[in-house]
Amino acid sequence: MPTRAAAHTKARASVLAALTATVLAATGTPALASSDGTGHPMNQAFERAAERFDVPRDLLAAVGYGETRLDGHAGLPSQANGYGVMHLVSNPARHSLERAAALTGEPVAALRSDTGANILGGAAVLREYADRLGLDARDRDDLDAWYPAVARYGGSDGPAAALYADTVYTFLADGLDVLAPDGERISVTGRPVSPHKDGLTAPDADADLRSADYPSALWVPADPNNYATGRSAAIDKVVIHVTQGSYAGSISWFQDPVSEVSAHYVVRSSDGQITQMVRDADTAYHARSANASALGIEHEGFIDDPSWFTDSMYRSSAALTAYLCDRYGIPKDRAHIIGHSEAPGNDHTDPGPYWDWTRYMELVGGGNGGAGGGESSDGLSFTAYATQHSGSTGAQVRALQQLLNEQGYPAGAADGGFGPATEGAVTAFQAAHGLDADGVVGPRTWTALLAAGTTETLAQGASGDGVKRLQRALTAALGSTVGVDGSFGPATATAVRGYQTSRGLTADGTAGPATWAALQAGR
Repeated sequence: MPTRAAAHTKARASVLAALTATVLAATGTPALASSDGTGHPMNQAFERAAERFDVPRDLLAAVGYGETRLDGHAGLPSQANGYGVMHLVSNPARHSLERAAALTGEPVAALRSDTGANILGGAAVLREYADRLGLDARDRDDLDAWYPAVARYGGSDGPAAALYADTVYTFLADGLDVLAPDGERISVTGRPVSPHKDGLTAPDADADLRSADYPSALWVPADPNNYATGRSAAIDKVVIHVTQGSYAGSISWFQDPVSEVSAHYVVRSSDGQITQMVRDADTAYHARSANASALGIEHEGFIDDPSWFTDSMYRSSAALTAYLCDRYGIPKDRAHIIGHSEAPGNDHTDPGPYWDWTRYMELVGGGNGGAGGGESSDGLSFTAYATQHSGSTGAQVRALQQLLNEQGYPAGAADGGFGPATEGAVTAFQAAHGLDADGVVGPRTWTALLAAGTTETLAQGASGDGVKRLQRALTAALGSTVGVDGSFGPATATAVRGYQTSRGLTADGTAGPATWAALQAGR
């Protein structure tokens, strides 16, 4: 978690237990509150709030899960000063907490610490946004019509707002079956979604909104008040943080000029998606005395809840750290890859006791894939696919040459050297597939190459080489790691839906003809 430039806030620890989460298949069934009024307080709170303010119950649950994993953290605030399961915010720029009090009649103190009141407040704020957008009773019955209201709830504008709303709709599409901290089961049935975006577009749907420093990352700039242009020292370390809040909430906070905090990169828990917010050459405000010489990576979650630290997050973050170390000559050791708590002059405790340093450093120190991700034994699977061009060398160039040769574009021997034959083969492939024929292998060309081949429909439960090919192509297209294991499980379904949503396809979680066509076109 970053520190304010002037007034630093101590990281706090929640007293609640960690929750667990698994994604349901589309046929999952939501849990219902008990009829006698006992045993299911959070389910009952969602249902009461949904009925009072005419907000879909599953939408409320998905927003709460996306914000806090349904953990109110005993009334303690997030780094953006947000409270409770629904993350009602009170800071100089956002006042959803106070607005919820006005709309519900509940005291601010209750909205901070009482889960039922907090959920009611979240529903009231969402309904007010819907009213301002002109949603009538018929619209409110259509889950897809709520997308712009959900985007406003996240507190951001433009691409960052779309990132927030897309996350919520991914939970709605996938379904949820989770345990709240007190052990109560909260479920949401997965269903096809096709949200009414009203022009809102996430940065992963726009090539102009990709990171210039790390090609796999999205680019959403922090407010200029929250970082300094340039550096006063050479980059010599990477600092690992935990946000004490959600991915989208942290992005919003770094865009808020009153926060006076930022980090270079933010990593999402569910799928490892990365957003860059401060250029590497500039000084983010994240680690006090280490700011001038450090690159800061924030990880979505809370230090006392290990459920946020997913395999996708570890792998995606480690690929980023390995890339940064290679680019700036930073040794891949614990003296140069440190936690926020280890930075001189800091009083923070993140990433906390549940961050698996041994595993993380093993991932960072593994094969670097030529420049941007660990290589697997098949020679084609990487945690990230870096841009390759004339003069590039390494394992990813070998993979590129193998793929080109298999598709009938002679790239010469798969020797890992990007020479004239490889460049000619790349250009020919690009021209044949409607891509810019510039001879440079960026995300679009990688996606098209990795997806090339048969287009059998794949759904959850499928397995085999076709699933591996899909997982590789999604890794390149989304810019975040999708584990390549040949098994189409919940994580792959989430990635497929995320891709479909960001490309304007029907988000059904199935890789059918339209999804394959988009991947093979490099979309």
